[in-house]
Amino acid sequence: MKKVLITGGCGFIGSNLVRYLIENHPDYQFINLDALTYAGRRENLSGLERLPNYRFVHGRIEDTKVVEPIMREGIDTVLHLAAESHVDRSIDDGGAFIRTNVEGSYVLLDLARRNDVKTFVQISTDEVYGSLGAEGRFTENSPIDPSSPYSASKASADLIALAFNHTWGMNVMITRCSNNYGPYQFPEKMIPLFITNAFEDQQVPVYGDGMNIRDWIHVIDHCRAIEMVWKNGKAGEVYNVGADNERTNIELTRMILKDCGKDESLMRYVKDRPGHDRRYAIDSAKIRSQIGWLPSFDFEQGLKDTISWYKANTDWWRKIKLNDPNYRAFCERLYGAAPKLGKSAIAEK
Repeated sequence: MKKVLITGGCGFIGSNLVRYLIENHPDYQFINLDALTYAGRRENLSGLERLPNYRFVHGRIEDTKVVEPIMREGIDTVLHLAAESHVDRSIDDGGAFIRTNVEGSYVLLDLARRNDVKTFVQISTDEVYGSLGAEGRFTENSPIDPSSPYSASKASADLIALAFNHTWGMNVMITRCSNNYGPYQFPEKMIPLFITNAFEDQQVPVYGDGMNIRDWIHVIDHCRAIEMVWKNGKAGEVYNVGADNERTNIELTRMILKDCGKDESLMRYVKDRPGHDRRYAIDSAKIRSQIGWLPSFDFEQGLKDTISWYKANTDWWRKIKLNDPNYRAFCERLYGAAPKLGKSAIAEK
């Protein structure tokens, strides 16, 4: 049975990917390496521990004493998702992003090379391209121009990965995806933050004028793209992954409030973040034409399904909002006060 190492498998995208791959590839052994930082939660994969083809390892990707024994087991493929990923946090403290995203990626690549790992897929972000004007889309040939410590650390990791392909001929591929949404996303991110705040009749914070544009993709469509690049991608290639769902932040905010049955009185404009990129948009023609991937989720329905998931999993996100010190610190930075949660509006329905 071939072994696949998934890093960051307890996070938002990682946990969805682990569930998706275990369901669709029962003939593989999946090893999940996760440091269980604030956004990586073992409960995201509750129930999988009993499966014979799944194993969890607690540890950091930059720790060679943890990573090397795993690589020596005869890993066939590395799907590398582990990362510090919140822009606001990187502005407050970029050091953790350099350690995990840059140093950790190097450790994984180096040990994968030394242990003859067949395939290495680096899961990156469209944010490495920086901000886009009103027209056009990012292609794989767009210059890298990151705007935050987070995106700069991901761009650095991408370049290191490509260097391993160029120097040693390693079978490394990179995916760069647009903004994800879906189940198990930590509620400091825009969509789950706004959904859960709306459920609690709490204000939803809109940065600046609300006209920043993002291209949204359902997390399962992203998981399918990672799977197809793993199976059919070419060494040394970068693949953009986008679903052509551009929305301004204010437009998305209104959609969420409407679908949650709330009015716009909950909107609160807050000070814009430093260096806030104005627009992201992905040209995914390459992965569509060369690999055959296409998005399957309609954005409006996908958003409604996501709202339904958070409604059905109130305990999951309320426990984070009530007890997680990282979430509380996030709220204090954003609102100038600790989070306020009353009796859940949806618990009564």
